[in-house]
Amino acid sequence: MNQQKSYPIVLSIAGSDSSGGAGIQADLKTFSSLGVYGATAITAITAQNTQGVHAQFALPPQLVYDQIVAVIDDLRPSFIKIGMLANADIVLAVAEALSLYSIPIILDPVIVSTSGHRLLSVDAQEIIKEKLLPLSTLITPNIPEMQALTSMSLSTLADKTSAAQHLMNYGAKAILLKGGHEEGNTKTDILFTQSADGLQSTLFSAATIPTQNTHGTGCTLSSAITAFMARGLDLKQAISYAKEYISQAIAAGADIKIGQGFGPVNHNFNPLKMKINEIK
Repeated sequence: MNQQKSYPIVLSIAGSDSSGGAGIQADLKTFSSLGVYGATAITAITAQNTQGVHAQFALPPQLVYDQIVAVIDDLRPSFIKIGMLANADIVLAVAEALSLYSIPIILDPVIVSTSGHRLLSVDAQEIIKEKLLPLSTLITPNIPEMQALTSMSLSTLADKTSAAQHLMNYGAKAILLKGGHEEGNTKTDILFTQSADGLQSTLFSAATIPTQNTHGTGCTLSSAITAFMARGLDLKQAISYAKEYISQAIAAGADIKIGQGFGPVNHNFNPLKMKINEIK
């Protein structure tokens, strides 16, 4: 009997971006570029381009639930990435579906688009904290998202640590606070993890790349972390590799013009071969 083989399989639960730069489209490009097999459960459809979001339609929560269960029961993904959830009912449906399984989850709490359009209803924020944070291996908020989730100032490292502890109290296991919105020649993300000695922080810094082609960078980073973990890296290694990947993707697409606004990164600047695992 021939020994069977498979790819690392990951599931993205997120919204569709018609311009292709963010959301499910960015996730699938990232997964493909990093050599893992990507499946999807679509939560919402947006009409958007590089200049902004023009309309959005949230899918029925039961359909979102059914997509998740259908994929997991058959494909058995090893990691799950969550992006845009749109509203409270979808958050509840996603939490209900994922509570049936024990699969590591990377949660990117998408609240506002790059152009400033709200992609998550205000009432859903508290439900994410109550229902999804306890299920998540890592959450990856940027500065505005962290402020929205905690209603806390993030001016200093002490402020950021306090905000991270606030979310840890809901059951979050690790938090990567992204620093892409901060000024300066260097962007620094902070990983907060719990230990016997209390909250620990690890810094991940990268040079700022002068370009407006940053549409979908948050989606891409969280998807890259998911992909690298599916390839067998631990959390800190996966974040380090993902940071390098997104920096190179931004640099590779920095002078490319697609659309009239915030253009996408170049996901496929140096794609990896699909990783093949032996099935025992």
